[in-house]
Amino acid sequence: MTTPRKPAGILSHANWLVTALHAAFVVLVLASAIRYLTGHGFGDRAPWVLAGALVLLATYAAHRVLPSRVWLALLVVVWFGLVLVAPSFAWCAVPLSFVALRVLAFWPACVVVAGMVVTTVVQWTRMADRFDPTIVLGPVCIAVLAVGAYRALERDALARQALLDDLHAAQGDLADAQHQAGALAERARLSREIHDSVAQGLSSINLLLQAAEREWDDRPAAAREHAAQAASTARDGLDEVRRVVRDLAPAELAASSGPALPDALRQTCERLAGQSGVDVRVQVHGTPVSLGPEVETALLRTARGALANVLEHAAATTAVVTLTYQPDAVVLDVRDDGRGLQEQPVDPDRGRGLAGIRDRLTQLGGTLVLESEPGEGTALAASIPVERS
Repeated sequence: MTTPRKPAGILSHANWLVTALHAAFVVLVLASAIRYLTGHGFGDRAPWVLAGALVLLATYAAHRVLPSRVWLALLVVVWFGLVLVAPSFAWCAVPLSFVALRVLAFWPACVVVAGMVVTTVVQWTRMADRFDPTIVLGPVCIAVLAVGAYRALERDALARQALLDDLHAAQGDLADAQHQAGALAERARLSREIHDSVAQGLSSINLLLQAAEREWDDRPAAAREHAAQAASTARDGLDEVRRVVRDLAPAELAASSGPALPDALRQTCERLAGQSGVDVRVQVHGTPVSLGPEVETALLRTARGALANVLEHAAATTAVVTLTYQPDAVVLDVRDDGRGLQEQPVDPDRGRGLAGIRDRLTQLGGTLVLESEPGEGTALAASIPVERS
């Protein structure tokens, strides 16, 4: 449990006033001593006045070795005794009031200042031949103005500190919100990456193993070929998972430093065609250029996701993947001659691939268009804007 701090004086943090207070106090003490000697000469009280002035200066100089409240109490006591002998030293109450405001909290400081004002008024009134309102009202007005001004400064400083505290708290909340948003975005990215790599690979392995099971007795050679392809797909999937974990591009893109997307699409389509028996073709229009790892990875993942849906659900015999390089965009089309989209799947995990594809394209400023009619196949078009240097 944190121990609450004691209230600080309203000038406790105004360090720039310390030098001015020191100088003002020394000047007023010396001026008061000179005024006394000028008016009274070196009479019987002069040694006591000079000794009191030296004690007052010495006490003031001891602020570094004495506790602040003890130091203030000694200053006030010495000043009080000196004013009783020489009222000229009452002017030293001005810097002493500021010292009280710096050392004490507001209301205790007001009590000390009020006591010094009363002492000054009484001593100056005793020296006057008649009642002088300025003697009474002058010290009172000076004290009220000084204390009121620094009270306003204190409230302003507290208000600014409260605003700073609120700002720091808001910055902390914003940082937490950004962290949570980043974590959610990363989870969505990993979900898409896992779906487009692990899930599609497992789906292909499942299809190959089912084919091997059907042909195990009648066509053992074909069954072994399906099993070998499943093992190869599993190895490729393992490599892909490792690359996803390291946040690298797919293996086909990572192996080239130039426009690697057309070759990567051909390799992917050849592999999927060999696994499924579907005739998968690749067409490239325009001049291939490097699109950057994010764009090329997104398009390759889109092609894989679309082809995975074709092989698993469309019952198609032919699929055509078309990559078109336009001046301000790159477009990927995947068309098949399958049965087209039917009713929405009951399984909530089904259809996650299309949602992941759309999310990935949206993050890159791209769009996804899907057209399908029952019995007439499906066409998927993904477009991402690019900037040519």
